[in-house]
Amino acid sequence: MELAREENEPSALEEIPHQLTTVGARLDQLELRRILNDEFDTSNAFVSFSPGAGGVDSADWAEMLFRMISRYAEKKGYKVDLVHLSPNEEAGIKSATLHISGEYAYGYLKSERGIHRLVRISPFDSNARRHTSFAAIDVTPEIDDSVEIEINENELRIDTYRASGAGGQHVNTTDSAVRITHLPTGIVVQCQNERSQHKNKSQAFKVLRSRLYEREMQLRREQSEQRNEDKKEIAWGSQIRSYVLAPYRLVKDTRTGMETGKVDDVLDGDLHQFVKAYLLATAEE
Repeated sequence: MELAREENEPSALEEIPHQLTTVGARLDQLELRRILNDEFDTSNAFVSFSPGAGGVDSADWAEMLFRMISRYAEKKGYKVDLVHLSPNEEAGIKSATLHISGEYAYGYLKSERGIHRLVRISPFDSNARRHTSFAAIDVTPEIDDSVEIEINENELRIDTYRASGAGGQHVNTTDSAVRITHLPTGIVVQCQNERSQHKNKSQAFKVLRSRLYEREMQLRREQSEQRNEDKKEIAWGSQIRSYVLAPYRLVKDTRTGMETGKVDDVLDGDLHQFVKAYLLATAEE
């Protein structure tokens, strides 16, 4: 600006707002990446969705969150692959897992881990009453082979079953889907996206390694903070964010206080302000 004034170049002054916008966006990105310095922040991520209290409304809400995260990842240029999807009979999903790959995928998406609350006029209520629904998002980093995670196969129950939902005729006519239960922890992982049972089993083991690692890290965090909270119920009082569609429209993050009235944009994957607020808050802590 000073140079443009000294040289009396009005055209250069006109370019400054655009340059500020470009530099501001880049600076914002660099600021967040400076914060993302945990061991696996640069890793790919597994993102799982599960409905909680609220019946069919919660199953539908879990599917809405599934779409929201998918859209967010796509807007960031990440690759989104379906690992597992179990549809609910009436509407929505019983459970689902995505594999999201790209630079800093886990670092950004970890901000979405937790319980999400929805308030709306239920499309499944013939009396058009307002309902509150809950669903949980779990985010774990993809762990490569350089990290040693011991899994005793005697502590696993491995089931195969016929896949349902998307995947083509071959998937639906063979027992290619794989479910692995880790008996000591109760962790259950499923994969049905591949046609080959062998490939589904391999992917399921990747998800299991990721979940076991995240569980161990959580236990260590709790020990270092001298607390040992049980996993919160997917219900009242435990949500990280509330999405209100009626009687007013508002999305508010209970951890950071960040809020916006642009509910449709958020549900379409516009999560940047919430991700940024979370990362800045955790960095300050």
